[in-house]
Amino acid sequence: MAGDVEDLRQRLADISSEIGDLALARLRAALDGAEGDPAAQERRLTRARRSVDKAYHLLGQAEDV
Repeated sequence: MAGDVEDLRQRLADISSEIGDLALARLRAALDGAEGDPAAQERRLTRARRSVDKAYHLLGQAEDV
């Protein structure tokens, strides 16, 4: 089971990184004057990334139990 949890944590770390890349792209779009509201999209992506990071850390604590 410990291996399963570590595999899941690694996938969450990868997802967090991908979300970070998307958020950065939205910030660049906002600076370039893209249509819509890329800054709002970036904020939503950042909140999602924080949630994924929280899950990553919580699963790490489960290993200590």
